[in-house]
Amino acid sequence: VQLVESGGGSVQTGGTLRLSCAASEFATSRYCMAWFRQTPGKQRDRVASVHSDGTTVYGDSVKGRFTASLDNTKKTVYLQMSSLTPEDTAKYLCAAKPRTVLTCRRRDVVDFGYWGQGTQVTVS
Repeated sequence: VQLVESGGGSVQTGGTLRLSCAASEFATSRYCMAWFRQTPGKQRDRVASVHSDGTTVYGDSVKGRFTASLDNTKKTVYLQMSSLTPEDTAKYLCAAKPRTVLTCRRRDVVDFGYWGQGTQVTVS
């Protein structure tokens, strides 16, 4: 499975950005796609996850500001980000793995078999 992210860039505080991550294929109809973000010297932070059944889970720092969605036909997950602050500045990575919705919902699960290259988001 190959993951390709797009949509990063620079934006001012309070602005919006939409990230996309397209997966090449899945051998199963049950899969989990997630967004992580990472800044130098800090642990990778799980931002949001979306299961193929549509169940979404968010990290506390982005609840109410970010919306994750999945287009199953395109195998593409989106992250709509609004009310951005400089604290949201990071490299955003897409991840995916075939798994059940129960595991996908667990915010402590950070091991994903497939990762994208990441896209930089800078908020000033």
